[in-house]
Amino acid sequence: MANLHLQTVDLIKRFGGLTATDKLSLEIERGELHAIIGPNGAGKTTLIAQLTGELAPDSGRIHFDGEDITDLPVHTRSGRGLARSFQITNIMPDFTSLENVALAIQAHAGHSYRFWKNARKDTRLTEPAQGFIDMVGIGDRAHVQATNLSHGEQRQLEIAMALATKPSMLLLDEPMAGTGPDESARMVDLLRRLKESHTILLIEHDMDVVFALADRITVLVYGRAIASGKPEEIRVNPEVKAAYLGDQDGGHA
Repeated sequence: MANLHLQTVDLIKRFGGLTATDKLSLEIERGELHAIIGPNGAGKTTLIAQLTGELAPDSGRIHFDGEDITDLPVHTRSGRGLARSFQITNIMPDFTSLENVALAIQAHAGHSYRFWKNARKDTRLTEPAQGFIDMVGIGDRAHVQATNLSHGEQRQLEIAMALATKPSMLLLDEPMAGTGPDESARMVDLLRRLKESHTILLIEHDMDVVFALADRITVLVYGRAIASGKPEEIRVNPEVKAAYLGDQDGGHA
């Protein structure tokens, strides 16, 4: 128990007659990259939303760093060290990469966006913001408006914004989605570096990436965990192959 970073116990979330999370008990150890895989509609993003506090479960509990956080709001969970990568729509497109990350730092510190005009010149914000942008590999794009970044660079910017909250655990929802081969390779390199310093919960459809990076994998089908284990165990699990991996490209069936 002492090494558990995040744990869910019998988590249930329903939308009308649809059960999106079905008595899900999940254990994520400190320092591991734990991948969540499963077909579309398996409940992966719904799970992430419950972990961050964007959605409240109907029943069950969520523990983070040994504390029950089930009823805590989003900003309090963030303050405890739990961060989700921002969605593209939450990037401010008319602001530069540097300004977006500086805003994330400012917001995490509890300051209002009203003072942003002055904050643009505040080196207490811009210097660490540059550091996070360098960390994710887009340091040379610091002064480019976010709307002019490539899709892959925007995904890197999202992660920089999440890192700006100084999390101990990152929740990453399909960071490879929509990226080309070169951008995917850069993202894999970034995730490999981040797992050296952060616990990561990764939702991802790219099985090559999952099997290359994950320490453990949990497979969701209709909101239920049908298997959880090391990549080599998941790869040969008959139930997983029948439910999911058999439909995947890349020879993992």
